[in-house]
Parts: sequence; structure tokens; C-alpha cells
Amino acid sequence: MHILRPQFRIEDDRALAFAAARGFGAVVAADARCPRASHVPFVIERRDDRAIVQIHLTAKNPLVELADGVRRFLLIVSGDDAYISNDWYVSRDNVSTWLYEAVHLSGVAHLRGLDENRGHGDALLAASEARLPKQPWDLAQMEPTKREQMLSAIRVIDLVVDEIEGQSKLNQHKSDADYVALVNRLAHAEETASRRLAAKMRALRPELAYEIAEQRVGRVSEA
Repeated sequence: MHILRPQFRIEDDRALAFAAARGFGAVVAADARCPRASHVPFVIERRDDRAIVQIHLTAKNPLVELADGVRRFLLIVSGDDAYISNDWYVSRDNVSTWLYEAVHLSGVAHLRGLDENRGHGDALLAASEARLPKQPWDLAQMEPTKREQMLSAIRVIDLVVDEIEGQSKLNQHKSDADYVALVNRLAHAEETASRRLAAKMRALRPELAYEIAEQRVGRVSEA
């Protein structure tokens, strides 16, 4: 990942936390013919001060054979994004752009034994179900024969992370006036992702006067 500006860089621990919170990304590796990619859920754990991304693929996925303990894999984790039109700025002669957050995690991939499938499944479900406002579901609630059939159809891969690249491109380098103008636009957008980015941008410069903040204060005062 090419970090466009130093102020866009996400520090390593925050990048890992961002990826873990997302829990879904695209894993990429290349064989002799071409790059291969799959979209996968994952969990991140620490072992001996190393970050390990653990994923699973169906046993027939071409990436399984590439996890040979030598070849490098890349996991791309994307967050929200939004298009910014050049006429949204207060100042002149800006360029249309995209705001986004993304993390790249790369390292050597190792294929794990079938005996680790259940542990991976339990860990992945625990992390995924914890994001939902309900009683967690787990593999113990599944009919045993069906559960074993499903677990036997996957292969677990550990990606031992040795390179972390994160970028949060939220126009941190823009003037206060331009920054406020963009936040106000995003805050009123129909897309949920744009509104989430607006909230993150407000948190980066909370001292500025945003329309959305003023409206909320007004509603509270009226109440």
C-alpha cells in the first residue's frame, strides 16, 4: 500500500484493531499462472508477540495449496469509503477524490491440520456473533454429524503477519473550512458509510463548528 501522506497512516496496533473489528477481507496470493483471491472472514490472535490472522477456505480452493509455509499472502481489509466531488470544497481548484480506510496485512501462510478446524470455527463464531445484539450461536448447537461434515470440508490457514500497512484517508490535510464543508455533506448523505465517515472526521477535529452538531444541540434545547 502506498501511504499517500504521513498523516493518513494508521499506526500498527490501531491497524490490527481495525482489521479485527472488521473481521472480513480479501486474501490474495499468486501461483505460477496468476494471482488468486478469495473473500474470507478471519480472526486475529497474538502468539509469542506475533500477530496471526487465521482464515479458512474450502478444501478445493486453489489458495490452499499455496499455503506452503514459504509463499506470502496478502489480506486486504476495507472500511467505509465515500466519493468527494470537487465542488463540495469552499476553496477553489481542489480535485475530486475518494475518502476511505483500509489495512493490508501480509506474511507467510501456513496450512494447519484438520484437528484445528473445530477450534478455528469456535473462535470465528465467537468473534462474529459478539457483534450481534442477541444470544450467541455456536457449533455445539448444530447436529453433530452435519457439524463434522461441514468442518471436514474446510482447511485452516495461519497468516503470520510481518508487514502491516494502514491508511485512513479522511482529508486530514485540508483547511478547516474545506474540512467542515465536506463533513457537512457526508453527514447529510443517504449512504450509511458516508455518515459513518462524517462521524469519524468530526472526532478528528471536534473543535470545529459542524452543521450536524448545531442541529442536534438545537433539538436538545427545544426538548
